[in-house]
Amino acid sequence: MFWFFKRSSKYDSTEDNMKKFLIVGLGNIGDKYHNTRHNIGFKILDFFAEAEGLTFETQKLGDIANHKIKGRSLILLKPSTYMNLSGKAVLYWLTKEKIPLENLLIITDDLNLPFGTLRLKIKGSDGGHNGLKDIQDKLNTIKYNRFRFGISDAFSKGRQIDYVLGEWSEEEVEKLPERLTKSSELIKSFVLSGVNTTMNAFNGK
Repeated sequence: MFWFFKRSSKYDSTEDNMKKFLIVGLGNIGDKYHNTRHNIGFKILDFFAEAEGLTFETQKLGDIANHKIKGRSLILLKPSTYMNLSGKAVLYWLTKEKIPLENLLIITDDLNLPFGTLRLKIKGSDGGHNGLKDIQDKLNTIKYNRFRFGISDAFSKGRQIDYVLGEWSEEEVEKLPERLTKSSELIKSFVLSGVNTTMNAFNGK
């Protein structure tokens, strides 16, 4: 068990560390994955970064952008480990930056939610998602904040992989900007107002 999981740790209780947040968008690196549904985590962070005037830099195990909002420090992470090994990057940056577990937010796609539906949870199973499974394994807990973005389950039997790794439809592309704006608002709310307030304000919206 790592130090940042111990809520009573001296690191957790310091004011500076409590104001640091790790916001992780899940996805796969490479141009062929850029506009796929599975890469919505990357897409949300790219949208957020562009809106805030941030630039990603390639560092260990991922691309990193740093931001400050009203005294809070945000580290945005797009892992370069590919989806199935996302936990390696998450664990490294949590440890390196001494960020408490409750200040971690994982952004991922969800087949069980209608397109564009936003849902924030403080714990849960991996739901068959390989990225979440690896994070759970590496952190040794299911109690971490995850922001699920609905991509729907509009695929025929046996075509799940093709659908998840497929590109957005024209109708989805038209609706994405508004959903990405809402997703950015959720991230800011999580950082400034906390997870419970954010769940009440955004879940199902």
